[in-house]
Amino acid sequence: MSENIPDAPIDNRPDDVKADLEYGRLTSKDHLFVSKHPIGEPLPTPIDDEPPLVIHLATFVSYLILILIGHIRDFFGKVFKPEDYADLVEKDGYAPWYDGFENFYVRRLKLRIDDCFARPVHGAPGRYIKCFERERKGKSYSYTGESRECLNLSSYNYLGFAQSKGVCTDYATNILEKYGSSSCGPRNAIGTTDLHRECELVIAEFVGKEDAIVVSQGYGTNASLFASLVDSSCLVISDSLNHASIRFGIRISGAVVKVFEHNDMADLEKLIRTQIAQGQPRTHRPWKKIIIAVEGLYSMEGNMVNLPRVIELKNKYKCYLFVDEAHSIGALGPHGRGVCDYFSVSPSQVDILMGTLTKSFGATGGYIAADKWIIDKMRLTYFNSTFGEGVPPPVLGQIISSLQVINGTLHPGEGEERLKRIAFNSRYLRLGLKKLGFIVYGADDSPVIPLLLYLPAKMPALSRLLYNEKIAVVVVGYPATPIATARARLCVSSALTKEDLDYVLEKFSEVGDLLHLKYSSGIAGGSREPGVAPRMSVKEVIDTNVEDSKLPRLF
Repeated sequence: MSENIPDAPIDNRPDDVKADLEYGRLTSKDHLFVSKHPIGEPLPTPIDDEPPLVIHLATFVSYLILILIGHIRDFFGKVFKPEDYADLVEKDGYAPWYDGFENFYVRRLKLRIDDCFARPVHGAPGRYIKCFERERKGKSYSYTGESRECLNLSSYNYLGFAQSKGVCTDYATNILEKYGSSSCGPRNAIGTTDLHRECELVIAEFVGKEDAIVVSQGYGTNASLFASLVDSSCLVISDSLNHASIRFGIRISGAVVKVFEHNDMADLEKLIRTQIAQGQPRTHRPWKKIIIAVEGLYSMEGNMVNLPRVIELKNKYKCYLFVDEAHSIGALGPHGRGVCDYFSVSPSQVDILMGTLTKSFGATGGYIAADKWIIDKMRLTYFNSTFGEGVPPPVLGQIISSLQVINGTLHPGEGEERLKRIAFNSRYLRLGLKKLGFIVYGADDSPVIPLLLYLPAKMPALSRLLYNEKIAVVVVGYPATPIATARARLCVSSALTKEDLDYVLEKFSEVGDLLHLKYSSGIAGGSREPGVAPRMSVKEVIDTNVEDSKLPRLF
């Protein structure tokens, strides 16, 4: 690997060795970069490279074969092994638990490669992650009691704060000793502790809003948000690739929802104009409220919202704007303050900012930040304020301390280095993979790097081969992605070193050659001659990648 891991048991290693396994040391000041979009320049439209036509055909044929064989097995299985299909057939007059067709994908594909989708892990998900070793026996697993340490490209630990030692851990420990593990302590009029209010004010100041609400669950932050903001006389215009929590929240709110093509600003403007002209269904009265709902960074595609253009349309047509910064807060911008910071846009231009605290900050839960009058109303109508449990004090301590490290209040300079490291790591790994000939989606500065696999058989093959090389990655397929674009989703962290990424590039190149995954035509970057497929060796990539990664626009 990039450096030798001691053979001693994990718990018996020296503290400095364990610390390096959770957060690698910076080896050169050259491995730093500032993530920021040039002011005034339009956001370039990502060019999605396409593989040869035969790859698309092979992908659909693979799924066709899978479906045919699966249905044949189902037909004969219900005849000869009815006990294995008891939950799919009617019994004693009762309907089946599951519909065979709806449950087909889970049974015939996911369960067969579940070792890739559901590897149990333990310990701090830092630079390395520890995976429990297990052996499959039929439909179940037996555990050997051993663990394998893998280079971690699978966690949303963007800034490396998910450590078992360090300033944030010490701060959270002190909070635990003072407050205990549950939401107790002095309470104010709205039912939260003084620590909750401190955390909310720290978040609000960090993102540039007047006030904020902290929620104990990230998914639940969105799932119950829209019900407190809109009703059936309101319209929500949603990006087609918005997260399921946003879609669920809009659905239970009762508001009318219209969807525009992902990041297509022309389609968004056309939809806004049409809906303003038509008004509410049946009555055609003007909409009471129109909210545009987008994400800052899309976690499956790795690209960013065209925020300056969305704000322009929002102001032009007098709409409200909601931005989900689950993946962008802490990971983007010169100060780590998300897409507003990245595009040098004032947060006052965004009406509601939502973010999760599970990713860049190493904690749990989420937040809503907005003007004080909006937050005051939500404290009365927000489901999470009424029915949700409070965030435990140690978690609040983790949130407060990580934000203070980022803004320089605690350990001045450390937060700045973490931000510059993830910016460099994101660009370095993305460009390196492109130079090797892989098709990679997303923006240059995105810490989420989707690497396209296409064929379903490539998902378990890539995952298992990399696991054997002690690299942990996430593979994603249908229904989380379109059926023809299965992918490996690499999550970059500031905890990784440049040497770690060189090792990743080396092993990806080997596996890519073995599995024939280098489909790139060069039109989306990676080649110095546009439209020419990259033909660089790993050594050539490593020799040129540091300087090339710092170019304003990656070639």
